[in-house]
Amino acid sequence: MDRQRELEEVQEAMRQAKDRRMFERYQAVYLFLSGYKRYEIAQILDRHAETVGIYIATYQKNGLSGLAIGHSSGKPPKLSPTQKAVLVETISTKVPADVGFPARYNWTLALAVAFVQNEWGISYSLRGMSTVLHHLGLSYTRPTYTLEKADPEKQRTFREDTFPKLKKNY
Repeated sequence: MDRQRELEEVQEAMRQAKDRRMFERYQAVYLFLSGYKRYEIAQILDRHAETVGIYIATYQKNGLSGLAIGHSSGKPPKLSPTQKAVLVETISTKVPADVGFPARYNWTLALAVAFVQNEWGISYSLRGMSTVLHHLGLSYTRPTYTLEKADPEKQRTFREDTFPKLKKNY
């Protein structure tokens, strides 16, 4: 394809681009075809010269369709699906004292981090563990205290009937 036809094709793609990032990719190719050097294009677009080089190489290899933005999967998870299932099972059915944290009866983010570190040697920040637990469908609350003067029958009804029904909704 001759240079003028390529320029027109890229210019048309720029006009039709609805995504700013796609427009930028087309623009990089257009400037390259217009005679600009990669480092000049990088300065114009405020991008790294390597990024511009990747756009141009992709265009030269695959044409305009090669510039399409694909799905970015992100960083792979630290825990495997099996480890996640074990974590959910442990936190839902056991207290920390059952798994080696003496005198601890409520799960905290710090204890969940320590459990994962002890079990699998994988470290998390507190915020990272909070995100993991949220994605696993677990939520945490501060422990509440039982009132000594409260009606024991009402407490039993809440523990055995009301609370399990509420817990199923989340």
